Amino acid sequence: MNPGVGKYLIGIGILVFLAGLVIYFFGDKLNWLGRLPGDIRIEGKNGGFYFPIVTCIVVSILLNLIVVLIRKFFG
Repeated sequence: MNPGVGKYLIGIGILVFLAGLVIYFFGDKLNWLGRLPGDIRIEGKNGGFYFPIVTCIVVSILLNLIVVLIRKFFG
Protein backbone atom coordinates (compact mmCIF):
# COMPACT_ATOMS: atom_id res chain seq x y z
CA MET A 1 0.00 0.00 0.00
CA ASN A 2 1.19 3.49 -0.61
CA PRO A 3 1.02 6.33 1.97
CA GLY A 4 -1.56 8.22 -0.10
CA VAL A 5 -4.22 5.64 0.72
CA GLY A 6 -3.56 6.13 4.43
CA LYS A 7 -4.05 9.88 4.08
CA TYR A 8 -7.38 9.36 2.34
CA LEU A 9 -8.54 6.92 5.02
CA ILE A 10 -7.61 9.37 7.77
CA GLY A 11 -9.47 12.15 5.93
CA ILE A 12 -12.56 9.99 5.50
CA GLY A 13 -12.43 9.05 9.19
CA ILE A 14 -12.27 12.70 10.21
CA LEU A 15 -15.23 13.53 7.97
CA VAL A 16 -17.30 10.69 9.43
CA PHE A 17 -16.38 11.84 12.94
CA LEU A 18 -17.44 15.42 12.15
CA ALA A 19 -20.69 14.22 10.59
CA GLY A 20 -21.38 12.21 13.76
CA LEU A 21 -20.80 15.29 15.91
CA VAL A 22 -23.17 17.37 13.79
CA ILE A 23 -25.88 14.70 13.98
CA TYR A 24 -25.37 14.22 17.72
CA PHE A 25 -25.54 17.90 18.64
CA PHE A 26 -27.86 19.26 15.92
CA GLY A 27 -29.97 16.21 15.04
CA ASP A 28 -33.17 17.71 16.42
CA LYS A 29 -32.66 20.85 14.30
CA LEU A 30 -32.16 18.87 11.09
CA ASN A 31 -35.61 17.29 10.97
CA TRP A 32 -36.44 19.27 7.80
CA LEU A 33 -33.84 17.22 5.97
CA GLY A 34 -35.75 14.59 4.00
CA ARG A 35 -39.00 16.55 4.03
CA LEU A 36 -38.24 19.19 1.42
CA PRO A 37 -40.76 20.22 -1.24
CA GLY A 38 -40.21 17.94 -4.22
CA ASP A 39 -39.44 14.80 -2.22
CA ILE A 40 -41.71 12.01 -3.46
CA ARG A 41 -43.90 10.32 -0.87
CA ILE A 42 -46.66 7.84 -1.70
CA GLU A 43 -48.49 6.16 1.15
CA GLY A 44 -51.05 3.40 0.90
CA LYS A 45 -52.90 1.05 3.21
CA ASN A 46 -50.21 -1.63 3.24
CA GLY A 47 -47.07 0.46 2.99
CA GLY A 48 -45.50 3.34 1.26
CA PHE A 49 -42.80 4.62 -1.03
CA TYR A 50 -40.48 7.50 -0.24
CA PHE A 51 -37.82 8.97 -2.53
CA PRO A 52 -36.10 12.13 -1.26
CA ILE A 53 -34.97 13.43 -4.67
CA VAL A 54 -34.64 17.11 -3.68
CA THR A 55 -32.87 16.23 -0.44
CA CYS A 56 -30.39 14.13 -2.43
CA ILE A 57 -29.74 17.05 -4.79
CA VAL A 58 -29.21 19.51 -1.91
CA VAL A 59 -26.86 17.15 -0.06
CA SER A 60 -24.96 16.49 -3.29
CA ILE A 61 -24.48 20.21 -3.95
CA LEU A 62 -23.30 20.84 -0.38
CA LEU A 63 -20.83 17.95 -0.46
CA ASN A 64 -19.56 19.11 -3.85
CA LEU A 65 -18.96 22.61 -2.50
CA ILE A 66 -17.11 21.23 0.51
CA VAL A 67 -14.86 19.09 -1.71
CA VAL A 68 -14.12 22.03 -4.03
CA LEU A 69 -13.21 24.25 -1.06
CA ILE A 70 -10.97 21.57 0.46
CA ARG A 71 -9.17 21.06 -2.85
CA LYS A 72 -8.78 24.81 -3.33
CA PHE A 73 -7.29 25.50 0.09
CA PHE A 74 -5.43 22.26 0.82
CA GLY A 75 -4.70 20.82 -2.62
